[in-house]
Amino acid sequence: MTFKPKVGLISCSGEACSGGNISRAATLEVLHHLKPNETVTICLPLFLAGDEAEREFARKFPTITIDGCSKLCAGKGTTRYSSEPAVEMNLEDYLGKYSESQDERWRINDSDIIVNEIAQDIARHIDRLRDEWG
Repeated sequence: MTFKPKVGLISCSGEACSGGNISRAATLEVLHHLKPNETVTICLPLFLAGDEAEREFARKFPTITIDGCSKLCAGKGTTRYSSEPAVEMNLEDYLGKYSESQDERWRINDSDIIVNEIAQDIARHIDRLRDEWG
């Protein structure tokens, strides 16, 4: 039997915009419903504050960062304090069809649909990463 690691999910922790909430909701959908036995979550605030267990996991195993905006805090923090994420996702890449306009990019319509779309993309990345491990 071949060992397949769990994949670490590091989502945005921003509260200032809906992107952070949507990133966390999509991550939780994957963690609790789509891939509960294949994933773990890494707490971004603990990770950035220096928690060595969080950082060590990200050094040894594949991680997916799910950022809520162009600041890319999860992706940049993961790269700086452990290693480059296997996959970096940014909610802004999904916003074109869900926002009213560029000026109102955080006024997102149908947030449950975008949460599901992002969660499905995360799940596909998890399958690929686990298949590639070895």
